[in-house]
Amino acid sequence: MTMASEPIAGGRPASLPLRYALRELRGGLRGFYVFIACIALGVMAIAGVGSVAASLSEGLAREGRTLLGGDAAFSLFQREAKPDEVAFLRSRGEVSVTATLRGMARTGDGRLALVEIKAVDGTYPMLGQLALEPKLPVADLLAERDGAFGTAVDSTLLARLDLKVGDRVSVGSATFQIRSVVSAEPDKLAGGLGFGPRFLVSETALRATQLLQPGSLVRWIYRVRLPDTSAGDRAATVLADDARSALPEAGWEIRTRDNASPQLERTISRFTQFLTLVGLAALLVGGVGVANAVKSHIDRRRDVIATFKALGATGRDVFAIYLTQVTALAVIGSVIGLTAGAGLPFLIVGVFGKLLPLPVVPALHFADLVLSFVYGLLTALTFGLWPLGRVHDVPVAALFREAVTSPWHRPRWRYLALMAAVIALLIAVVIGLAYDKRVATVFVVSSIAVFALLRGIAAGLMALARRLPRTRITMLRLAIANIYRPGALTPSVVMSLGLGLAVLVTITQIDGNLRRQFLAALPDRAPSFYFIDIPATEADRFSAFLKQTAPQSTVEDVPMLRGRIVAARGVKAEDLKPSTDSEWVLQSDRGLTATGEIPKGSKIVEGKWWGPDYDGPPLISIEKKIADGLKLKLGDEIVVNVLGRDIPATIGNMRTIDWQGLGINFVLVFSPNAFKGAPHTHIATLTEIHPDSTGDARIIRSVADAFPMVTSVRVREALETIGAVVTNLVLAIRGASAVTLISAVLVLGGALAAGHRHRVYDAVILKTLGATRARLLGAYALEYLMIGFATAVFGVVAGSVAAWLIVTRLMTLSFIWQAASAAGVVAAALVVTVGLGLAGTLLALNQKPAAVLRNL
Repeated sequence: MTMASEPIAGGRPASLPLRYALRELRGGLRGFYVFIACIALGVMAIAGVGSVAASLSEGLAREGRTLLGGDAAFSLFQREAKPDEVAFLRSRGEVSVTATLRGMARTGDGRLALVEIKAVDGTYPMLGQLALEPKLPVADLLAERDGAFGTAVDSTLLARLDLKVGDRVSVGSATFQIRSVVSAEPDKLAGGLGFGPRFLVSETALRATQLLQPGSLVRWIYRVRLPDTSAGDRAATVLADDARSALPEAGWEIRTRDNASPQLERTISRFTQFLTLVGLAALLVGGVGVANAVKSHIDRRRDVIATFKALGATGRDVFAIYLTQVTALAVIGSVIGLTAGAGLPFLIVGVFGKLLPLPVVPALHFADLVLSFVYGLLTALTFGLWPLGRVHDVPVAALFREAVTSPWHRPRWRYLALMAAVIALLIAVVIGLAYDKRVATVFVVSSIAVFALLRGIAAGLMALARRLPRTRITMLRLAIANIYRPGALTPSVVMSLGLGLAVLVTITQIDGNLRRQFLAALPDRAPSFYFIDIPATEADRFSAFLKQTAPQSTVEDVPMLRGRIVAARGVKAEDLKPSTDSEWVLQSDRGLTATGEIPKGSKIVEGKWWGPDYDGPPLISIEKKIADGLKLKLGDEIVVNVLGRDIPATIGNMRTIDWQGLGINFVLVFSPNAFKGAPHTHIATLTEIHPDSTGDARIIRSVADAFPMVTSVRVREALETIGAVVTNLVLAIRGASAVTLISAVLVLGGALAAGHRHRVYDAVILKTLGATRARLLGAYALEYLMIGFATAVFGVVAGSVAAWLIVTRLMTLSFIWQAASAAGVVAAALVVTVGLGLAGTLLALNQKPAAVLRNL
């Protein structure tokens, strides 16, 4: 053989394994297409997700100043900045003031819609462009003319209320003329999720609505644009620090140009990690294909390996040659995946362009690409080292006898140690570079458990088939024997399909439960409406009005303020180190209430409730999970800034909260009189026994007539808004999980192809002994059906358990098993397994017996 014509024994250069590996690959990549495709798909998924996320983050950073509307933004809830606070900001740069709140827009014939009001001053926008159709100067757009203020609205409002430019609507006590349509706001992303269409007005017009009552849920935002000579990230940070030092009790939420939308960036980071883990799942599924391809290749090259050894090569030499081959093929697959993944941001921007709601800046992000390459290489080695380790012990005697299968044996300890080191490195990279290390750890542990279970299921299925009583039905007897015979496809098929099906079931179960939660039936105890911004002086009259308007309904009413945690257990909020699932409580203002009664849906789990007659120092009740995440215990002090005043309170008890009822509840509840004299509003809910759209419209109209300053939020519409966001996220998850499924199908096809040689041998022998084509096809179909069904059952169980944990533990939602989607997964698994299996079997049955029998 030419590959063995050079001496292998003796002093050998380090490049020798590479030379021999490349010589073997000159004949082409037959048998390695699945290997390369699996690695390429997984790496493409990870590189694509990482590149898009990095491009988006770079876009947010580059456009941060425009997205924020200035170099720094100072937000206050329920109160305007004091004169000394405004003076401080104006001393540092140009200031633009906006205010946002919700209200009800009403047409002349009584049609109503919830709107997101945004009041701006004459300097808006200081940065970026406000896109209007038709284009108008902001001053002319919002000016008062002919008894009506001007407004620009989202096109959604026009469609919802059947309006056009030039029509008039009322909000509160003011009348507005629609003069333009808002198509884009430069600072919209920094504002978060809105439940209604935009309604842009002037600050003067907002005051004319009389919606600005004491305690109204209005957010005032003061944006500062620094002089061009001193603008920059550092200067903005200095301004924020100076503001905190000069006005420590202002209680404002401060954002700077390098952190324009922290919630969006956190969401992107979490979602990126989730999709990266889905990509890793695709790689792990593909890893089974790697193992199958390497094993098949080693089986085909047994005579070459034996020749190498006959000419003096050691087992270590042979291992090095084939390890070099596998590494080279992994590099080829990874480079293909990197190329596709790196081009994804460019493809998205090129295809969708201006339709994108987020500022994606396409570029090559080498750190993400290198990480994806490392994932691909480590995965290939993790799954390839086991069959590679067995080449060390291929005997020279393999030259003199042909065997369909080789005896099973474990690789030597040195190769197992190398494999363990590679696996440890892969796990360290996955967990060490994760945004949420807890989630990454759960993924790693779950993956190991799933692979162990799959190996156990394959072994158990073979053991069960071996112990079944011998049946008289020839096809069934042959099918059962095929499940456990030497060289059986059972382990390969189970490993190939199991993880992919588990991922698919997990996604479909989560999808179904989210749709049920947000788009389908509401909880039985869920209220039909929320009413916000009820003036404290009108709270009793409003409750009585609701009970009169809907006498068969239940009305709940509580006082409400907004406050921000500024310190806990003596540590400033910015210096606390909360858990990932509790950090949100420190990131903005929170709803607060003060009451003597335990809120409905709450259960005291630590401490004692203070009772309705408590009149001592302020106490606070906190949700138990949040307390644990902030490392708080009974007796610790929390400082909350309310309306510019720091209020310290001692933790008197902790509660668990049933959020799924959608009733009124708060993370933080204060003892009575904690906010005595503070301006506040009330929030109320109305729960109908038999809700219907006609009755809902009547209630909204009646409330708008009697209390124009009160905002009505229909719960179903709010959930549909959230559901639309959830649907988009699920679509992205489906797209990423499709890569996993494609990998699973590829690996299954590769596994069946790897067993083709054995199938040909079996088919020829059985046909020679009198078996008909139909009987063989029936036996193989039964074999694939039984293996596919067992694997599908595992996928359904494992995926359902994973979905249950994610929905109930991470999302804190109720879980109902989606039987229809699970049945669909089982059916699809059977079709794919039997279909691919029979396709390969037909090829085996078409082989001429003479050529095979001649070599026996």
